[in-house]
Amino acid sequence: MLETITSIKPLLASLISLAAVPLIVLAGRKPNLRESITFGAGLLKFALVVSMLGVVLDGKVIEYSLFEVLPGLAVAFRVDAFGMLFALVASTLWLATSAYSIGYMRGLDEHAQTRYFAFFAVALSATIGVAFSANLFTLYLFYEMLSLATYPLVTHHQDGEARVSGRKYLTYILGTSIGLVLPAMLICYNLTGSLDFSSAGLLAGVDSRGLLLVLLLMFVFGFAKAGIMPFHGWLPAAMVAPTPVSALLHAVAVVKVGVFSIFRIITGVFGVDLLKTMHLNDIVLIIAAVTVIVASLIALSQDGLKRRLAFSTIGQLSYIIMGAALLSPKGLTGGMLHIAMHAFGKITLFFCAGAIFVATGKKYISEMVGIGRRMPLTMFAFLIGSLSVIGLPPTGGFISKWFLVLGTMEAEQPAMLFVLLGSSLLNAAYFLPIVYKAFFCTPEESMFAEKIQEAPIWCVAPLMLTALVSMMLFFYPQPFANLARLAALGFTGG
Repeated sequence: MLETITSIKPLLASLISLAAVPLIVLAGRKPNLRESITFGAGLLKFALVVSMLGVVLDGKVIEYSLFEVLPGLAVAFRVDAFGMLFALVASTLWLATSAYSIGYMRGLDEHAQTRYFAFFAVALSATIGVAFSANLFTLYLFYEMLSLATYPLVTHHQDGEARVSGRKYLTYILGTSIGLVLPAMLICYNLTGSLDFSSAGLLAGVDSRGLLLVLLLMFVFGFAKAGIMPFHGWLPAAMVAPTPVSALLHAVAVVKVGVFSIFRIITGVFGVDLLKTMHLNDIVLIIAAVTVIVASLIALSQDGLKRRLAFSTIGQLSYIIMGAALLSPKGLTGGMLHIAMHAFGKITLFFCAGAIFVATGKKYISEMVGIGRRMPLTMFAFLIGSLSVIGLPPTGGFISKWFLVLGTMEAEQPAMLFVLLGSSLLNAAYFLPIVYKAFFCTPEESMFAEKIQEAPIWCVAPLMLTALVSMMLFFYPQPFANLARLAALGFTGG
């Protein structure tokens, strides 16, 4: 039994950026002050998360209960190794995205910047709330809060395309969570009288395989932020948003909240032992494998850079779900590690896409031949981000995919091994030609002058930083690796 410490820190870490929203709004006419408040809240959130890291690495958990709604149903917080891993990723990358947002939004003289930064803060508050949720009820509340907070970000441009995409976004995200997750939660509460996550599995005493299968599918498809096919259509549609929002959606907050929630369902609601006994994980593996391959094939055909990155994200998210469904210690470790490794690699790629648009106005890959000669720093960072997503050294993506590969062998799932290897080849096929044509083309083929002209420093510095971190994570994957191993031991009873 893990030692439990009671502390208000997880609540404060969740709400600090929410508390900053009124200050951001009041400082709307003073952009420097507004952005200073954003950074201040981000730094305080990061400091609170890091202050709990040592306790979690010592094998302890931090808990705080706010209030009870019904018997066995409370709004409560719990910081364990898995939640800490996700919170550490989110709080770190919020700082990088905030810095990047300044260069992007000011570089394009975007409208409604105060509204943008305000809802950005609400979104990160919800993300940390999900990370530190002690039960499915609390997680669901913050999950829905995130859905509503990101809608104004997706529809930021307020044109016809943004409104259509926004409706699609809410239809998928809210429709599935209300139509599938909410009734599944009610059934679980009726069966057990609780919604608390448990390493043994909340549903461990339920012996109806048919009911368990239905509940599992309701949860997997209901948390549509994970981009599982066929409930993935919102994700490419959301590309109408400004690039920092796309980076937030695809690397930090929304999609990672989706896979984090499914990971919690598999490990905390069903439990590893129950899924193994009932052989229910195979159906999740098949769904994840189909999503990985189909999304990678679609990405190959996309000329729009952000759309190619969007379909890449759909495939990469299912790596994480696959890792959870393998139910092996190494598979679970690889899935959790991929949350962090993919986040740093993919946010680098979205930052690069935004920097290219700010500097050149180009959105299509076919228009980027020779761009490496004009924007060498940006395209070098794009190369690093690509290597991480593909899973090649010297980037952190290699570490997480290595554990996933080992996890397939540990779980005796050779078909999933071929899925991982085949999809990695497809990843290389849709990323590396972009880099090759950016740098290695003849002067006649190049669409850009030889003069170096990067995006503003507030755009370039964050993408160089995240690219550097992606490389550092290859040589020093701690503390993410330690947290993932610790969490995997708890999930498997090791």
